[in-house]
Amino acid sequence: MPHRTSRRTLLTATAAVTAAAATGALTPPAVASAHSTNASTDRRLRQIIAGMSLEEKVGQLFVMRVYGHSATDPDQADIDANLKEIGVRTAAELISTYHVGGIIYFTWAHNTRDPHQIADLSNGLQRAALAERHRVPLLVSTDQEHGIVCRVGEPATLLPGAMALGAGGSRSDTRRAAWIAGAELAALGINQNYAPDADVNVNPANPVIGVRSFGSDPDAVADLVAAQVKGYQGAGIASTAKHFPGHGDTNTDSHTGLPVINHTRAQWEELDAPPFRAAIRARIDSIMTAHIVVPALDPSEDPATLSRPILTGILREELGYDGVVVTDSLGMEGVRTKYGDDRVPVLALLAGVDQLLNPPNLSVAWNAVLEAVRSGEISEARIEESILRILRLKSGLGLFRDPFVSHRGVERTVGSRAHRAAADRIAERTTTLLADPGSLLPLSRRTHRNLLVVGADPASPSGTTGPPTGTLAHAFGELGFRARALSTGTAPNQAKIDEAVAAAEGRDAVVVATYNVTASSSQRTLVTALVATGVPVVTVAIRNPYDVAHLTGTGVAASLAAYSWTDVELRAAARVIAGRAEPEGTLPVPVQRADDPTQVLYPVGHGLSY
Repeated sequence: MPHRTSRRTLLTATAAVTAAAATGALTPPAVASAHSTNASTDRRLRQIIAGMSLEEKVGQLFVMRVYGHSATDPDQADIDANLKEIGVRTAAELISTYHVGGIIYFTWAHNTRDPHQIADLSNGLQRAALAERHRVPLLVSTDQEHGIVCRVGEPATLLPGAMALGAGGSRSDTRRAAWIAGAELAALGINQNYAPDADVNVNPANPVIGVRSFGSDPDAVADLVAAQVKGYQGAGIASTAKHFPGHGDTNTDSHTGLPVINHTRAQWEELDAPPFRAAIRARIDSIMTAHIVVPALDPSEDPATLSRPILTGILREELGYDGVVVTDSLGMEGVRTKYGDDRVPVLALLAGVDQLLNPPNLSVAWNAVLEAVRSGEISEARIEESILRILRLKSGLGLFRDPFVSHRGVERTVGSRAHRAAADRIAERTTTLLADPGSLLPLSRRTHRNLLVVGADPASPSGTTGPPTGTLAHAFGELGFRARALSTGTAPNQAKIDEAVAAAEGRDAVVVATYNVTASSSQRTLVTALVATGVPVVTVAIRNPYDVAHLTGTGVAASLAAYSWTDVELRAAARVIAGRAEPEGTLPVPVQRADDPTQVLYPVGHGLSY
């Protein structure tokens, strides 16, 4: 268990019991596994497969993006985008042309405007699928990790992301968060979520995982991954652990390059494998591959997505996993570096993959797989193995019985008062107070009522309603403070720094939202200049918690970690700063000293309390 450093008083037993009672009404049901079926169901599914044409079989392997808010009547701009990228006009036409087994939703593809629209889109997609000869429903998927990766925004309930939940350290909170998220996705007709992230983030410089991971301790991450699997699948949707065999120790983003992880086999067993083993024990429905090279697991240096030794040898045979294996997006550079877009889907299937996610050119990928089967490079029996796993998953989710959702279900479930209240309570238990040398916090309205909120304004995930500074200022206003927001950006220039210094005059305190501060970052210059005004400065790291290492020695009065800039986590940070909630979070990753990374500034488990 993580230790806590008590600065003033610990939470009382009464408060802890009260908090537990307040959340008990949302205890999720027992976990289910949608890919486990009985012999009679398998016989029925095999009959469906036997009646499929080869083209229909190949189509079932693909999960594809498509533009538009409607399956049959998208906006003209989305029709144009579909014609350009896919060669079809609508989602319905995509399904009838390529017989795809799944659709993935993206915000930028205009799939997720509002809850009722999403439900209508899901129903339209399922109607198009059931109009096909064999009436096979679709898997509708998205990346709803929460935190910084969130495709469905408000009024859906937004929840803390993985590292924030790691800071909370509560299996029950982590499971409850997944159950709430899963119940709302299910109400929208989204039946497969590409979460949780099972990577162990042992590299502070990791550019793509970071706060998407629960932390750096493999056993702690394993516990929380299992909790989320049970939460999602208990809510009736498929959960997906990613990115196998583990993306936590990379310094390259697999969206733009091909990372190499030089862990030995023993290190992989110790660091990377435990969360995936835990997910499999929790009967995970699907596992997503990583576009990474791990020479100790496959000396060919093929990316794991295309590696038979990794996907079949280790995942299937050693770990005993027989659920659905889905690739990460085939449009990412990590999987395209070594082979062309026509070879990637073929090699992925030969490696042991079941679902081929979002190829850059569907026609090229679909025809390449078709030709590989016709030529005998891939046996028809091999793809039928994958189709059976996919159909088992669809059957286990109840999609053959009824794949449709209702507007009444949306209204009753999505963004409900109980869900949002639970999200706020969970978020409060994740906020981490890292330093408060002068016991400035909590701020009192009597002595620090007049606040300035400045800082970074990174690109907003779906879980935000505006710049973080505005959200924080609004939250302080609701708590009875007078707060002005001034967005200075992630790289403030001298003019912005001067503006912030001038705005600090006459304020009782300044709150600075920091975002991935480095030694040379002008965010550090901003903080130093604000400290020099003599006004107390409180920093809130709104992404990676490592910012505090680069701000040590600047004279900051207090530092916190919020782990994301989504509204739910920023509101919680404001309540903690104002003393309306206790800072219960503890670091799930170590923070090394900026001047000597071999030395730990704050260890795993560090966190102050009032």
